[in-house]
Amino acid sequence: MEVSEDSYSVVIDVGHYTVRIGCSQDDSPRMELPSQVGILDHLSSTEAGKASCSYVTQPKKYLFGNDINIPRGGMESASFFKDGMIDDWDSFEKMLEFAYDTCFHSRSEHHPILISEPAWNVRRKREQLTELMFEKFKVPAFFLVKNAALTTFANRRTTALVIDSGATHTSAVPVQDGFVLSRGIVRTPLAGDFLTTQCGELLKGFAVEVVPPYMVASKEAVAKNEKSKWMKHSNLPAVTTSWHKFMIKRVLQDFQAKVLEVSRSQLHEEIYACIPPATYEFPDGYCQDFHEERMQIPEALFNPEMFQLSPSLGIGYVVKKSVSRCEADVRAALYSNVVIAGGNSLLKGFPERLCTELAHRTPSSMRLKVIHGGRSRRISSWIGGSIVASLGTFQQMWISAQEYEDAGKNVVEKKCP
Repeated sequence: MEVSEDSYSVVIDVGHYTVRIGCSQDDSPRMELPSQVGILDHLSSTEAGKASCSYVTQPKKYLFGNDINIPRGGMESASFFKDGMIDDWDSFEKMLEFAYDTCFHSRSEHHPILISEPAWNVRRKREQLTELMFEKFKVPAFFLVKNAALTTFANRRTTALVIDSGATHTSAVPVQDGFVLSRGIVRTPLAGDFLTTQCGELLKGFAVEVVPPYMVASKEAVAKNEKSKWMKHSNLPAVTTSWHKFMIKRVLQDFQAKVLEVSRSQLHEEIYACIPPATYEFPDGYCQDFHEERMQIPEALFNPEMFQLSPSLGIGYVVKKSVSRCEADVRAALYSNVVIAGGNSLLKGFPERLCTELAHRTPSSMRLKVIHGGRSRRISSWIGGSIVASLGTFQQMWISAQEYEDAGKNVVEKKCP
């Protein structure tokens, strides 16, 4: 099927932290939604009175975007992602409906859609997504692309080793001529969520109570390390444990992004004395300086032995193992095109430390070049999708509705390698 170039395509990059949604030919997503979903099992009496009869019959109500930040009695918080793959299909379907209604103000039948997928996505989930898009959303055309390949295209390359450090994992994925080399995929669970957990343990050790913003009605300015003076909101609804934990995690993630820093070289005693402090003010007004601990936590990404973890979980080891699994004749091209991606890679000092680590592990006969793409590396997969969906040469590669009718959902295995 050939899609008109005058009609934009929908591009969705699905990640464990956020979902990036936009149109082909755009420079950035139009919308970015948390992959976390608010779920109400039953409509409250007030909401039920306002809802249409057809809506009241639905047992659950799904909330997205800013709506999940509002405290509501009985609202659970959950992710539709697990191990980097779609797991809760009901939540994912409702998220797509929300995106079409609020982002595009257009019907899904009018535009082709390109969706990213993890390099290790399984056939069953690929076919289920294909079936959902054609059966439920009636899209005219659909395509599924590995996010590592999209990141490669976003950095104007066709062959690269993509180091993606996101929320739940850090992975090394080799791409040759636009195709992922499956045998070279290597992952480690040391990523953003691991650092968030360690931040929580750090603050617990400092006896710092993490108070989420929804609880704070007012606060007074206090000196550093002084006990915070704040007033709690009155008449807060009885929130669920899962939602409260999600709100605390948001604070820890903000702390992580603003305080943590990666050392340019492996940490040792001489470096500790040179680490400048970073000040962080918590939502309740408490303020504290953090010193060497702010570099010790992200050190786990490169030097997991510090946390009594296997050295095989470190990024340097993961990269070397990934390249070693590839054919000898492609290794030089991979080392000379190492592309960094993922939100966790935005930690200050991450690209420089990765260069240092890889320089020690790269064979002397190989040329090493690390491409980090600036701040946009957090959304590089979406940018690659926007570029690909806009190419004139790509328009005949879509899975058309007719092809789906003729071959069924397994057509995705034939057309989307």
